[in-house]
Amino acid sequence: MITAIDHLVVLVSDLPAAVATYETLLARAPAWRGGDDGSDNVLFTLDNMSLELMAPSGSGQAAERLRTLIKLQGEGIASLCFRVADAAGARNRLERVALQPTPVADVEGRDRITGATLAWKRTRTATETTRGVRMFFLELGSERPHSQVIGASPVVGLDHLVISTSDPERAAALYGARLGLALALDRTRQDCGRLMSFQCGDLRIEVVHRPVAGSDANHDKLWGVGWRVDDVEASRERLIAAGLTVTASRAGRHADTRVITVRSGTCRIPTLLVQRTPA
Repeated sequence: MITAIDHLVVLVSDLPAAVATYETLLARAPAWRGGDDGSDNVLFTLDNMSLELMAPSGSGQAAERLRTLIKLQGEGIASLCFRVADAAGARNRLERVALQPTPVADVEGRDRITGATLAWKRTRTATETTRGVRMFFLELGSERPHSQVIGASPVVGLDHLVISTSDPERAAALYGARLGLALALDRTRQDCGRLMSFQCGDLRIEVVHRPVAGSDANHDKLWGVGWRVDDVEASRERLIAAGLTVTASRAGRHADTRVITVRSGTCRIPTLLVQRTPA
């Protein structure tokens, strides 16, 4: 049913500032500028997914709902949007596993700069059935335009998405049995808790359980990302030159990776840059 992550939605209060932030982080230009009643959005489209920055616009009901959401939850990753080959078929399967999908809707967007249009079919699950994570399922009519490279050593795609959970067994049942993603790794370490890694296209969804007193056992959180680069040291040098704070490179949790942590310039989203090395 699911073929890839189509895009992540990041809610922000100041869209121009967020766009400038991600131009620096990704070394890429926006590929799409759009919006609808109540929101403005900008998309960066990489090799294997898109990042959508969204901000409330105007004073209508939809805009106020977004402002309330930002006030209550803060800026950050707000929605996970999967790519499917057949939206109607995906909806039928989601219904069979009791995720309460909405009817499939036909949606069209227009780029405010070029006038280009894109069409897609969309359904979404009831958030209470997906442990508080807002999930959409999209069948695209055509591919989005890609973001142009505007700097050295750019981000080429998403390596992994991190979801934090307080109930790893229920989270495993959701992403594995109900959504049909293949479990590639399940391990527990005393220093960092339990990590489950689910394969989704050419990237991973990492579900992390770190026991914390007072955590919400019924709601998971879209927490952080790892962006894929070809040369992590060159990307590190570029970010330092741009004034960002980054760590030294180190071996990643997966044996074939080297990573750096980006500590500023991410709109407060925990962020790694990841280089996959030959096995």
